[in-house]
Parts: sequence; C-alpha cells; structure tokens
Amino acid sequence: MDTPNTTTPPPAQTHAAGSHKNILMAVLAYLGILIIVSYLVAKDEPFVKFHIKQGLVLLIVEVIIWVLFPMFLWPLWGLYQILHLAMLVLVIIGIVHAAKGEEKMLPVIGDFAKHLKF
Repeated sequence: MDTPNTTTPPPAQTHAAGSHKNILMAVLAYLGILIIVSYLVAKDEPFVKFHIKQGLVLLIVEVIIWVLFPMFLWPLWGLYQILHLAMLVLVIIGIVHAAKGEEKMLPVIGDFAKHLKF
C-alpha cells in the first residue's frame, strides 16, 4: 500500500525588508510627496532607506522637469512628454522592486541616489 505524499511546504520566503510594514514604506517612497511618510516612519531601516534615497532623487528630477520645461523650454513639448513617461516607468520599476523586497538600483537614478547621505 502506498503512503500518501506528505511533503512539507517550503518555508516562507523572507524579504530583505523583513516585514510588510517595511515593504509598504519602501513602496510609498516612490509616490511623490508620500516619501515624507516613509522617511518619518522607517528611515532607520536599511531596506527602506535604500528606496527613500531613490524615491527622493526621482522626486527632485520630477520637480525640475515640472519647473524647467513649462517656463523655459516649452517648444520642446515632445521631449517634456517623453521625460514624464520615463519618470513614470522608473517609478513603476522602483515600486515593483520594493514590493518584491529587492534592493535593485534604478537606471541612472540609482547612481545619484547611492551618494545621498542621511
């Protein structure tokens, strides 16, 4: 008589973030002004700090784009739209990495973010 297959389920994967709260704070870091919430709640967590730095660089670049292009470079409206699309793609990539519990640098932005000290 065959015994039923009684395999134990694999252990739960632990994220680099350590908890769902940290993942939520890392995701919030990419949502514009909500970066303040992440900073106030979990700035001492290395995983969240990594994503806060990238989110802050993204926010700064977005503000520069919002201010610079409409005021001075309005003839380059197509470039303005492409930059906004690129920023949206970077935000989505950052959110996906944060939700997976990964610390992967964003293209271009990650190089600037790693130099931030706080």
